Amino acid sequence: MKILMISAPFPYPPSQGGTQVRTFNLLKQLSRDHAITLVTQRSGHVIDADIAQLREVVAELQVFPPPSPPLGGKWRKGWRFTQAWLTGVPAHIRSQICPQMRAWVAEQAPRFAVITAEHTVNEVYLQPQWRDRARVVANIHSSLSATVEQMLAAGTSDQGRRDRLNLPLLRRYEQSYCRKFSHLVVTTPEDRAQFQRLSANTPITVIPNGVDLDLFPMRTLDPGGAQLVFMGAMDNQPNIDAAQFLCRDILPPLRALVPDVTVALVGARPGPAVEALGALPGVTVRGKVAVMAAALHGATLCVIPMRSGFGIKNKTLEALAAGVPVVGSDRALEGLSLDPQGALRANTVGEFVAAIVALLENPSQRQALAQAGRQYIETHFTWQAAAARYGTVLAGSIPPELG
Repeated sequence: MKILMISAPFPYPPSQGGTQVRTFNLLKQLSRDHAITLVTQRSGHVIDADIAQLREVVAELQVFPPPSPPLGGKWRKGWRFTQAWLTGVPAHIRSQICPQMRAWVAEQAPRFAVITAEHTVNEVYLQPQWRDRARVVANIHSSLSATVEQMLAAGTSDQGRRDRLNLPLLRRYEQSYCRKFSHLVVTTPEDRAQFQRLSANTPITVIPNGVDLDLFPMRTLDPGGAQLVFMGAMDNQPNIDAAQFLCRDILPPLRALVPDVTVALVGARPGPAVEALGALPGVTVRGKVAVMAAALHGATLCVIPMRSGFGIKNKTLEALAAGVPVVGSDRALEGLSLDPQGALRANTVGEFVAAIVALLENPSQRQALAQAGRQYIETHFTWQAAAARYGTVLAGSIPPELG
């Protein structure tokens, strides 16, 4: 198949966040059997070597400059908010539109039988009438409206007033853009239920994320001790909230029981709110690391106390693949089986403290969880399996009832 993939976020290296990881690994696998043209944008962190590496993966690569950042000021913000309600497209989506990229996509789209929008922000480059002559698929990594609704319910939003005003717009926006597509792809059954409410007549298939097992080998040795790790892009609000919840709420009562316990916060772009956590006893903010698997292998446990954020979590899959036992919340374990192998479930402070202490005191249980977690990932969460299923969706050969 000749496939046009649209991904405004530059998907290489696949270590910038969940969006880039999913996009890159799916296109890498699909490129072995299909001719993929990728159209994307070059943001500030992208270097020439990244472009060269990505060009080796696809049949054709088109790279455009990102749009200029919006100007500040209360009047301009008010104007953008008004425009969002008039057009039905949220301001943060409109601000990412590159006119040159939109013109190229509109001109070149007739060349392709299959067109994909790799994440919500890319739907703005597609026109509704295209689904009449091509197969047009949205690969939705998570629901914007459901994530905001969760943050408001949990009290974890950093801009509650803005999010409450935008929530009806986000619901209307998601319901509207779904009509552009022949098929929707989501990562978890929870997201499928969300989009079935928004677009009941559009076929929806669940395709979870995977793990590159070569990049995340199972560790050969449990380091012992009481070293906890939390990882993720540290400019993402659900991750910021999880890091704060771990360090400010869970860690103090845990240290009362296990005085030598430590927490390492690992992930790119930590802002002031995360950096401030480094002043707390036992907390180290490591930021971006060269090899994430090494950071995982050095930890006794991976603790993922997410309180918001829809969709499957790469951080959970990667920790399980690396053979590191996980203590995670319902949000951290979304998309996994009810009692996932390799993990213990916790949501309240007391549940986290109890689960962490139990595992720190029981090396044999940690080892059993480590082996079960790795096997669980090998069986259910590889990029090869995800890409094979994605390929059937793009070809139009997957029955909707299997979605």
